[in-house]
Amino acid sequence: MRVRYTLRSREILQWVMDHPGRGVPHTLRSLADAAGLAHHSTIGHLLSGRTRGCDAEVAHAIAREVGVAVLVLFAPPASPESNESSTE
Repeated sequence: MRVRYTLRSREILQWVMDHPGRGVPHTLRSLADAAGLAHHSTIGHLLSGRTRGCDAEVAHAIAREVGVAVLVLFAPPASPESNESSTE
């Protein structure tokens, strides 16, 4: 079963990309590369609102790369059952 986290705020994600806890500011591509994502569209979709969430592993990788705790950016599912029927 995939666990999906929901982005709390597109504005917060953009802010931490511009002002990371460590290192230099990130672009869509640089954050995607640093987080080990195959394509930068995942970050773009989160920022545009096209996608509201992502897999837990991706959420943790994004948070790690911008230097914040994952719960600053993402909310885990309320229960395992709510995860199964969630959509992007």
